[in-house]
Amino acid sequence: MGLFNKRKADSSATTTTIEEKKASPTETPATLTPDHQSAASVRNEVGAHHNVAGLEESKVTPIAVLLGCIASIGGFMFGYESGQISGFLQMSDFLARFGENGKFSAVRQGTIVALLCAGTLVGCLASGVICDKIGRRYTISASAFFYIIGVVIEITSDTQWVQFAMGRFAAGLGIGALSTSVPMYQSESVPKSIRGAVVASYQLLITLGIWTAYMVNWGTEATYNNSAQWRIPNGLSALWAIILGVSILFMPESPRFAYRMGRTEEARKNMGRLNGVDPFSRLIDEEISEIEEKLAAEREGGDHPWHEVFTGPRMLYRTLLGMILQAGQQLTGANFFFYYGTTIFRSTGISNSYITSIILGSVNVAATIGGLWIIKNCGRRISLMVGAAVMCGCFLVYSFVGHFALDPSAPDSTPAAGAILIVFTCIFIAAFATTWGPLVWAVVGELYPARYRASGMALATASNWLMNFLISFFTTFIVDAIDYFYGLVFAGCTFALFWIVYFFMIETKDRSLEEIDSMYVAGVNPITSAKWNPSDLGPEGIAGVGTDRLHLKTGGKDIKKNESAGNGLFIQNEQQTV
Repeated sequence: MGLFNKRKADSSATTTTIEEKKASPTETPATLTPDHQSAASVRNEVGAHHNVAGLEESKVTPIAVLLGCIASIGGFMFGYESGQISGFLQMSDFLARFGENGKFSAVRQGTIVALLCAGTLVGCLASGVICDKIGRRYTISASAFFYIIGVVIEITSDTQWVQFAMGRFAAGLGIGALSTSVPMYQSESVPKSIRGAVVASYQLLITLGIWTAYMVNWGTEATYNNSAQWRIPNGLSALWAIILGVSILFMPESPRFAYRMGRTEEARKNMGRLNGVDPFSRLIDEEISEIEEKLAAEREGGDHPWHEVFTGPRMLYRTLLGMILQAGQQLTGANFFFYYGTTIFRSTGISNSYITSIILGSVNVAATIGGLWIIKNCGRRISLMVGAAVMCGCFLVYSFVGHFALDPSAPDSTPAAGAILIVFTCIFIAAFATTWGPLVWAVVGELYPARYRASGMALATASNWLMNFLISFFTTFIVDAIDYFYGLVFAGCTFALFWIVYFFMIETKDRSLEEIDSMYVAGVNPITSAKWNPSDLGPEGIAGVGTDRLHLKTGGKDIKKNESAGNGLFIQNEQQTV
């Protein structure tokens, strides 16, 4: 630790206080800089999971809960749009208008279903830039209103199925932007003690949207014989978008985004309001100090091109991990049931497959509510691994029973096999809804440093939508070719996801976003990460780790390299040493 001692000895000659420097727009003004001991030292005294004496605890405030709920309406819109299409494909008027001789070919059905996902892929990639330009809150509002354009195109379709499909593509642009901006906004805004549960509420609202679409489809299909069967459910989509687009404007902006834009007073005010403490309390001082440490390291490195989301130290690791986790959420096979639920379970002999979809949707909602408790009280890693193991087992049973025991031409002759398929499908959905459904959004929202959060989340979410598109488009072809053995593909994917989480994903429960960033850059072992403590970095904690002028670094070789090169950067609350 000679480097740290050397820094102290030379501090009189080499330090420059923030007050003495010419402040950049995003620097903390001297009047707002905490006059307490450094955040790193405060955290180091008692470890990452203990409250510092005299340091206020954040509270579960109504405004933080309301922010999470309003933003999650974006998830409801996605779930509703996704859930309604499986019902539309079975409606007599929809078939007559857009089908071919009263049915859909695999190509036409796959295109109608999948173009939503194609639009979301484009939308989420574009949203990263938009979020950094106009802010998280305005991006959410604009995306919600843009979604309405797609709904109008869909609902005004008469007999041209291409128009309806392109309407889903346009709607997908808005849904995709929301799928990036909503979890980002939530993860940057709410207290860390409830961050996982709040971000996971996005998935809860997705399940509620799917369930609501099932219920509305069931009612209109039984009541009407004309286009009201599908136009009423379709038109309701715009209502959810209007509610989100207007109400989100009354919520505070992300404190971290405001701080990066130089709006320090707004950042403190919003952070204090969301945590239920005074804006100048020691708790907010510590949060601001952590953010400033990261920003100061970034500023010292100068301008950084976009491709550093791949080439920056440890960024390729994190970018690929986020993309794999988001793609993995789709490769669990959950949307295989949600998109084609009414079609799949006709083969089990159930006369009204709308009822089956409602049952599955109800299981999905109930399990996701239980999943919020799991997220709040259990670790991310163990939950994802258990969920992957259970889903793998369910798909193995589903595949072999469906292929060998069910008679698809006369399903009534094999009722036991049909019952087993329903039971294990429900178990699968419960496992997904309590783990991979909500947790992936929370984990990816925590995964990236502030500078690359928008770009990293956009890429990760794009991988989700890409897999969603491929599954929704090709499922009909694959099922026609190998029937229930299709489930073995998802069984293999969930098996692989178990080990990916075990070897590569760090435990992030109850840690600040800045602390998580330091853990990844410092190369903390994922297997033992739940027990990691900032004191493991040395007597000065996170503030005492060297940098490469952009990211924190640790380890004997890196420290010696920085010492010999004289390019170490150390950030404390009151001074910088360059």
